[in-house]
This record gives sequence, structure tokens and C-alpha cells, in this order.
Amino acid sequence: MQLEVHELEVRYGRVHAVRGVSATLDRGEIVAVLGANGAGKSSLLRAVLGLARPCGGTVIFDGRDITQWPTSVRVRSGLILVPEGRRIVMTLTIHENLLMGAFHRRDHRAVAAEIGDIYARFPNLAARRHNPASVLSGGEQQMLAIGRALIARPKVMMLDEPSLGLSPRLSNEVFALIRELNQQAGQSILLVEQNTQRALELADRAYVLELGRVAMEGPPERILAGQALQAAYLGHGRASDRRGDARTTSAT
Repeated sequence: MQLEVHELEVRYGRVHAVRGVSATLDRGEIVAVLGANGAGKSSLLRAVLGLARPCGGTVIFDGRDITQWPTSVRVRSGLILVPEGRRIVMTLTIHENLLMGAFHRRDHRAVAAEIGDIYARFPNLAARRHNPASVLSGGEQQMLAIGRALIARPKVMMLDEPSLGLSPRLSNEVFALIRELNQQAGQSILLVEQNTQRALELADRAYVLELGRVAMEGPPERILAGQALQAAYLGHGRASDRRGDARTTSAT
């Protein structure tokens, strides 16, 4: 397995966001992480990248225990997050935003060639490369965020709500890009996405989180056939979980 999470625990003070989650991602897979707001999905990604410090469990990447590694070392090793909300720098140009993805690289010629590939893939970005990123639409900003991540040379790309706030047409473009990166480039992808149907169309496997725990896991057809997905989104979970939720609120 390329990425393994074992019994991960994440707390923010009294908030128990991730509760003993175990999950895996193999090379070339798309694995979706599903669940309602507050299920712990984003906290799981943040813990994998080291932005949230686990209070228990381990993270294994390419066979190495990286649980105590700082975020910068994880990024240099190939763990890359495209965060919710895209987090591009609006005052910088499109080209400067792409260069941010290469902050840890010294192979400048290769970086320039890869940025050229990004421009070839996204002509709208190329046409406005010297304009501030604020001129871009929401969909174009998402393409820029993914392009920036690609410049970082990800071994595992983690995408947090890539279709959030986008129109159906732009969402379709983002999902098509995710599929292309996986099928043509063999990119391993850990995908957090509220659009459950589209996520399951892309994914090889999926995990459903409920109140910070894994409620169900397996191939898309098993997830769609089960009751855990509906429970996770509609709050019809186990009685013991609902009692626990009354005592401790989870965070996304």
C-alpha cells in the first residue's frame, strides 16, 4: 500500500474529530472519503499531511512511518493537498501561484517545462498567466489549485471538496480532470467530496465516515447498496453513536 492510516485519533481540545480511523490507498487508486459535514473527513486529510497532530495512531507512506514528520517533509516526499476553498493567492499572478507548487524543487528547467504542460492543459490559465488570480472564475481557480499541486510532483494527491461552490458544468470539468489524472498518469488520489454520486463514479473504493468513525468501506457498489451511507448523511446512525454525539461534537 502507498498510504496507510492505522487507528488515527485527532482532537481539537474537547472535540474528538477522528476516532480510530484506519484506511489505505494503493498506487494508482482513487479512494473516496464520504460523510456529512462534521464527520471528520477534512481532519483526516489534515492529519495525513501533518497539519493536524494526531493524538493516537500512525500514518505510513511508502512503507515509512511519517506520523512525527513535519508537514514540509511530507510535502517534499510527495504528499500534496488541494485544500477546500482552493487557497490560491489572489494578489499573485497565475504564473506565480503555479511557481508556489515548486517551492521545494531545484530543477528549474523541469519546473518550467511542467508549467508549460499545465498551460497546454488549461488554455484559459495560459492566456492570463500574467494576470492576478482574482480574475479567474471558481472553476478556473480550482484548475489552478490542481495545477499548482501537480507542479509539486505528488505521489498522492489529496483533494478536499474540489467541486464545492462550482456549477454543474464546472464540476463536470473538475471530475473529468480527476479521472484523466488517474487513468492517464496513474495518479493516486484520496478524494473528499460531498457529491457522493460523482465521487463513487470515480472511486475504486470508498470509506464512509460518521461521527469521526468508519461506518462502512468497500467498492462503490457495496457502498451504494448499504444503509451506512444514508445513515451518515441523514443522521440515522446507531443509537450508541447518537448518544456519544450528544456528549462530544465532531469537527470536519
